[in-house]
Amino acid sequence: MKINTSRKAGFTLVEIMIVVAIIGLLAAIAIPNFVKARETSRMNACINNLRQIDGAKQQWALEIKAAPTATPTDNDLYGAGLYIKTEPACPASGTYAIGSLANAPTCTVANHVLPNQ
Repeated sequence: MKINTSRKAGFTLVEIMIVVAIIGLLAAIAIPNFVKARETSRMNACINNLRQIDGAKQQWALEIKAAPTATPTDNDLYGAGLYIKTEPACPASGTYAIGSLANAPTCTVANHVLPNQ
């Protein structure tokens, strides 16, 4: 007498549900951290752009011996033969205001400011 002990290889529904639950838990932990890291990266890139603009403003002022109340324009700072080759853009879609020499450049996005300003 033969006993049929054929067993099909595969996963049970419970095993698949456990794997899906673990993947969901890992995604719930990872996605907010990814979003926060992306926002921090955008903020740091914007602050570096503001530093470049401020440095270009200071170089412009030294070269033309400008008064502290002078305000450079985009055409004074951005261009092929000028201080910054291309006009920087905020990675978070903000816009930059150059401002006068006495003031630091600003961005329209909140928290995108130069430190100590």
